Amino acid sequence: MYSKEEALFIKKEFWTAFASAYPRKWLLYDTKIKDVTFKFYIDNKKAQVLLDIEPKEEEKRKIYYEKIESLKMILLDDYLPEAILERNFYLENGKIISRIWVEKLGVSLNNKNYWTEIFDFFNETMSQFEVFFYEYEEYIKDLEINT
Repeated sequence: MYSKEEALFIKKEFWTAFASAYPRKWLLYDTKIKDVTFKFYIDNKKAQVLLDIEPKEEEKRKIYYEKIESLKMILLDDYLPEAILERNFYLENGKIISRIWVEKLGVSLNNKNYWTEIFDFFNETMSQFEVFFYEYEEYIKDLEINT
């Protein structure tokens, strides 16, 4: 078990190494849709690439999720065959969001032997997610066009 300081150091070292291995600007929070964000996640059991849909207005969350859900077969067939879509995903704090994600199990932040594998997973998965998003961005953003 690591102390809090050691855990923070490992986490910082991980993200610095990732940025060095893949020095590019990721879409992440810059989707131009309020409260719709891409995220990387890593712990000691799994790595995930996430698209979180969490507008405060429930109706907006529903519309954005349904738009992406209407593209599900394209997403799975052409971009991310292992993507998981969940309309009502419960965060640890009890908040309900919509989430689309891909995960890699059996990897660990604390084991540097996995880092290259995780970096490659993050890069390949996020790149595919971004290409999908850019391809369908106008449709996803436009709240006037319903599914």
